[in-house]
Amino acid sequence: MKSLKLLLALMLAGTAAGEASMPVIDDLAWLTGCWASDGAEPGNGEQWMAPAGGSMLGMARVVRDGRMVAYEYTRIVTADDGLVFIASPSGQETAEFALKQLGENEVVFENLDHDFPQRVIYRLLDSSHLQGRIEGMTPDGEIHVEFPLTRIACDKS
Repeated sequence: MKSLKLLLALMLAGTAAGEASMPVIDDLAWLTGCWASDGAEPGNGEQWMAPAGGSMLGMARVVRDGRMVAYEYTRIVTADDGLVFIASPSGQETAEFALKQLGENEVVFENLDHDFPQRVIYRLLDSSHLQGRIEGMTPDGEIHVEFPLTRIACDKS
């Protein structure tokens, strides 16, 4: 009888035995901030706003020879079935990637129906270094692109 009461209490609290809690946007707070692209000219990098309202907003910029050549607006939002990464890159259609995996310092979003990439990955290496990665299949085979980033003051981005 005691174990039945405990099980009922856990179920009422929303954490039934063996059931993992659904990830929430606050689990990605480590992504917040301004990040400069390592080895690139000034102005390259991305910025993520802190979680609020069930979302995080991000943006990225690529600068070559002192001119912006590409940009991307990104969002991570709370949907009915979990977290979703939404990318709107310059000159391309918006794409959505569902949360596939979330660890303490790593997140993987996936959309196997997208041309490229099929996966978007962020991994916090330490408090000052972030590794972005996109990967997937192309007609030439599986490829990946890494984006090493270093935390900077947001007024320097």
